[in-house]
Amino acid sequence: MKSYIVIILSFFLFSCSNEPSLQKYFVDNSESSDFIALDLGSSIINTEKMTLSKEDKEVLKSFEKMNIIAFKKDSLNEEKYTLESKKVKEILKSEKYQELMRMGSGNNGGAIYFVGEEEHIDEFVLFATGKENGFAVVRILGNDMNPSQIMSLVSLMQKANLNLEQLKPLKSFMN
Repeated sequence: MKSYIVIILSFFLFSCSNEPSLQKYFVDNSESSDFIALDLGSSIINTEKMTLSKEDKEVLKSFEKMNIIAFKKDSLNEEKYTLESKKVKEILKSEKYQELMRMGSGNNGGAIYFVGEEEHIDEFVLFATGKENGFAVVRILGNDMNPSQIMSLVSLMQKANLNLEQLKPLKSFMN
């Protein structure tokens, strides 16, 4: 019995990693006054009054939740903005995150990353920066998603009656 406990404890000790991750970054910064953090469940997409295709239902079934963290830049926290933006970029350089696309240039831009295999994606990450406003990281978590499903999810969000109450903290933070 004692040897089983030692094996289990060893497994947990060696499986825990001190490597930076977006999840740890979200947790570490969610209480900071420079950040706003939101966790949005699938209930943000209200599809009660919509007729959904089989594909739409599959897309919604694969979507679990969305995490958002945003850093609002102002004249008093420019150094912290640079430091925090650099931290996120370093995390996204790890082998875990694969870049799907990059957009923008100059002062504003963004990139989309994913975790998993192309047809079995568990996480999409959008990292958007604006030199004037700050940055935001959006994690879309799900099971066995693929790039076309994420585009369908965005389309569904545009058509659906979004529960905007859940986004009020973000809107007031950015104003």
